[in-house]
Amino acid sequence: MARARAALALLAVVAVALVVVSGGSDADPQTPAGLPGLPPPFLGAAVSGGGGLTAAVDAYGDLVDLRPSPAGPALIDNPSARQAAGTVPAATGIVPRVSVGGGPALPLWRADSVAQRYLRGTNVVRTVVRFGMVEAAVTVAARGRFLAIEIGTRGAGTPSASVDAEGGVRCARERQAGQLDLLCRVGRAVPPVSGAAALIRTAAASNRRWLARAKPLGRGAPGWARQMYERSLLTLRALTDRRTGAVAAGARDGWAYVWPRDAATAALAYAAAGYRGEARRVAGFLAGVDLDGSARFYGNGEAVPGRGPQGDAAGWAAVAAQAAGLTPPPDLPWRNRADYQEGSAGEYLGNAIAANAPLQPFMTARGLVRRAHDPASGIDSAAGWAVRPFSLPPLYPLVRRTLLNLVAEQTRYGITPGEGWRGGSDPWTAPTAWTAWSFAALGERGQALRLLGDLRRAATQAGDLPERVDAHTGVPRSTTPLAWSHAFAILALLELWP
Repeated sequence: MARARAALALLAVVAVALVVVSGGSDADPQTPAGLPGLPPPFLGAAVSGGGGLTAAVDAYGDLVDLRPSPAGPALIDNPSARQAAGTVPAATGIVPRVSVGGGPALPLWRADSVAQRYLRGTNVVRTVVRFGMVEAAVTVAARGRFLAIEIGTRGAGTPSASVDAEGGVRCARERQAGQLDLLCRVGRAVPPVSGAAALIRTAAASNRRWLARAKPLGRGAPGWARQMYERSLLTLRALTDRRTGAVAAGARDGWAYVWPRDAATAALAYAAAGYRGEARRVAGFLAGVDLDGSARFYGNGEAVPGRGPQGDAAGWAAVAAQAAGLTPPPDLPWRNRADYQEGSAGEYLGNAIAANAPLQPFMTARGLVRRAHDPASGIDSAAGWAVRPFSLPPLYPLVRRTLLNLVAEQTRYGITPGEGWRGGSDPWTAPTAWTAWSFAALGERGQALRLLGDLRRAATQAGDLPERVDAHTGVPRSTTPLAWSHAFAILALLELWP
């Protein structure tokens, strides 16, 4: 070990630079290329927080989204449109850089290798990279109104930082030998110079205390299932406002809103896992918004313009209220509204199931199809909702046939939403997870376990579930992590190991 350290000292002089900017411009920069097998930079891959300040970290340790609360306004400008177009500036958010052997400071997506994980039982994200024999580690923790970033290197060097924070974020720096600490907070006051390490320890301890309250998986649950269960619970904690119960679908521009079906599933997962208070806050938030006014909501309960109300919203809010012991909201129309695929208005299977409407118009010999009176629309994974959470026992045989036909075409990373899906061949983790839940409830244990195996392959190194992944490589193609997928994973695991 001493010889290795001496070699590091001789081979490299390491410096760490940090750039904090708001991101975005009128020019057309190119998003830097990612490492093989990993998504491009500036697409979130992990999330840190506990219901207050919420930080998204990409696969390379860059802080790419920051909000005062999970569904709050962005403090780092990283538009999803730029991400999709591949025009994200290379200095967006908080970008750690490492200088090796006196060379230029390089971002971590230029490293030879990168690995990312959470500290066990926490939402503290640690990313470790290697440039040859030089190693750098970036640790990120968010708690309350504070954010801590700790950057350490193995080898001689003098860390430095350039900070230009906008949006009401104030940061203080502390340098040590081979290490740079950054402590930030929301508001006008500058945080104390030191305290990053203490905040990381406090955030980790808070996460572990919260996780210890969870109902454990039953006897016989394998280690991988317990890890998925813990990661999914902690993801929900990070994406749920601890004061209001607003559940953000994801920590990303365009997803940091509250969708009733996503939030309702989180409430069901909280209740099933023993978090009654969290379930009540989430269901209470849904009870306070105008479900007949919009498809999604800001964290303050106001409607987000641009998409009309969804036909399943009242049904999902009702099952959330029942699980939390609250009064369900009144019924709303389900016909001539969009469904979970958020396309044009119509009469859709998922909406009909959530409204407990007659399903004969959706029945075919192969199973339940997406559009009423339209067999060509293809069988729909939303059929599983007729088992869980909207239990309709007379339909179980037809649902079983539907889902078995659907998974016959599954990829090694899961399934698409249905046969009529026009969004390409990429598998989506939420339909994969809810189908696993329904299969488990139907007694199709083998099928449920196979789908959970698909989810394990679709997960990131750290265990987060992307909204969707590349059908051939399993590389995340969209928002990571997705609260809806993790909530369904919790419910499927508890169904298998109650």
